[in-house]
Amino acid sequence: MNRLLSLLGALTVATTVFAAEKPALDVRDFGAKGDGVTKDTVAIQKALDTCAANGGGSVLVSDGIFLTGSLVIGANTTLEIAAKTSLVGSADVADYPTTNVRWEGEFREGHRALLTASNAANITLTGAGTIFGPPPVLSKLRNPRGPVLIELTGCTNAVLENFTTQYQQLWSIHILFCKNFTARGLTIRTVGANGDGIDVDSCNGVTVEHCDINTGDDAISLKSGRGLAAQNLARPTENVVIRDCRLHSSIYAALGFGTEMSGGIRKVKLENCVISGKQNAIFIKSRDGRGGYMEDISGENLTVLKSPTFIGIDLMSKGIQATDPVPGDLEKWPLVQNISFKNVRVQDVAALVLGKNIPAARPIDGFTLANISGTCARGITLANMTNVNLSAIRVTGFEAPLISTENVKGTGLALSATK
Repeated sequence: MNRLLSLLGALTVATTVFAAEKPALDVRDFGAKGDGVTKDTVAIQKALDTCAANGGGSVLVSDGIFLTGSLVIGANTTLEIAAKTSLVGSADVADYPTTNVRWEGEFREGHRALLTASNAANITLTGAGTIFGPPPVLSKLRNPRGPVLIELTGCTNAVLENFTTQYQQLWSIHILFCKNFTARGLTIRTVGANGDGIDVDSCNGVTVEHCDINTGDDAISLKSGRGLAAQNLARPTENVVIRDCRLHSSIYAALGFGTEMSGGIRKVKLENCVISGKQNAIFIKSRDGRGGYMEDISGENLTVLKSPTFIGIDLMSKGIQATDPVPGDLEKWPLVQNISFKNVRVQDVAALVLGKNIPAARPIDGFTLANISGTCARGITLANMTNVNLSAIRVTGFEAPLISTENVKGTGLALSATK
């Protein structure tokens, strides 16, 4: 809670200081058993509701295995899951009421998350415990969508820190329309398609740091809706910093941009991370009918381990079409500009950059690679780009040529390197 105080105005600070002085509410005092058999949903929810009604404070879950359905966290509340403690999602679908969610870029019916908060300020989930999602009988649901693990909508000053999650075949953490969000020190594990680690969806001011994310799908995915409705809503994902993390995907990408990005993605920094993916380490992706934009994306001081590509770019064929595609011969394509990566070490990467599927009608404007070293089987393939700047590409082991281009303008395009 103290980490949040510096971010708040005087009135809010007074409220949260008062709440922080109160003793933590122990869910066992509200009837929770923690025996792994009894459903503790009612007891834990009562503790959370009491905390919020009293102006905020802390709720403690400790010393046991707590079986629960969906829980709602109120404003000014810290939920602590202590070490050697597990919060386990119930297998009963009735424990997850249906609500309106944004899933794969469009609003539709979905089951409420295991842990959820809406339009609440100063939410903290902390502790060294583990959160286990419900079993595949629920996580495989798509119509309506099954319950994600943690879903925050319209929240301000939310912090998730230090705990571990385990889930499968559905998103672990989804933040939508949030402002000033921090994920710190998390260990996230998922398996299977749709098993994203953190989905950042139309949020402003996001920091992900010191996290270890190993997932079936994208480790981190940046989104902002798909189709004309999302473009008109104009809620981009912006001002994102991802630093000092380990990101791995066993199926897709360590870091994915899109495909749902009609509201825009901008001002993203990736720093001091170790990344790898089954298809791409970094994937910038879209298709016709998305519109939108991706701009001011940068990465620095990265280590890229065995992956099919360091950077994959496909703006023409990824993702299902929106129910209301963005129209126009030019406007239907995303506007992508100012992508820059420097000081990158690659190890056993199949292709350094694969960026061919880019519409000629809307070429990428501004693509920089500088000080790239290590080993790769193939070099850089680019199409339909302007203001490209390549420098200090010092890789070995590749099959010539190092650089292959089509309709590309810029500097450093004639670079060579040691085979």
